[in-house]
Amino acid sequence: MTDILIVEDDKELSGLLTDFLRAEGYVVSSTDNGERAVELFEKYGAKLVVLDINLPGINGFAVCSRLREKADTPILIVSARTDKEDKLNGLDIGADDYIEKPYDIDILIAKIKGIFTRRYQRNNISASGVVLNLIDRTATIDGKAVDLTAKEFDLLALLIENQGKALKKDYLFNTVWGSDSDSEFQTLHVHINRLRSKLGDDPKNAKRLLTVWGVGYKFV
Repeated sequence: MTDILIVEDDKELSGLLTDFLRAEGYVVSSTDNGERAVELFEKYGAKLVVLDINLPGINGFAVCSRLREKADTPILIVSARTDKEDKLNGLDIGADDYIEKPYDIDILIAKIKGIFTRRYQRNNISASGVVLNLIDRTATIDGKAVDLTAKEFDLLALLIENQGKALKKDYLFNTVWGSDSDSEFQTLHVHINRLRSKLGDDPKNAKRLLTVWGVGYKFV
């Protein structure tokens, strides 16, 4: 998974921010097109999105809305549009912050580091009786230790981090296995069934790992 996806039509600014973030150790990808941003997110995922508003194709507001439908990934809007209405619109459709241009790149990077620290440097995530230790990658379900394979753990962690949201099958597969993986897409279904078995879920009447028909799966 990509750490940071930059969506910015100012190529000089995008290149500068990319260089700074890579120097900080982040895996960064970038695009100057809204439609391409959605495609990249669906293929590779991202832990954080830095999003401009004025883009060719669909604008940043539309991109934000479409990404928010797919996952709870933090989104930072950076824009020269400073009207109150624009800021409120960005926050209303799911952006985590709205930063005006021109911005101080050191402050933006500090905000990004803060998000990564709060969001991703946690020891545990939990929901519905399931606790995953992100440090030693162990799991307990209803208080009992359960063995999970590496991909089962990654898949369950992704679902729990987006608890209550229906995640598309393509997004789950590309995020956990990678879009260039040699694995067959069917392996996602196999791993879902294994997780349900370990969760004690009846596939026909699942209580925690649900099928959302025509979309994918969600953890509740």
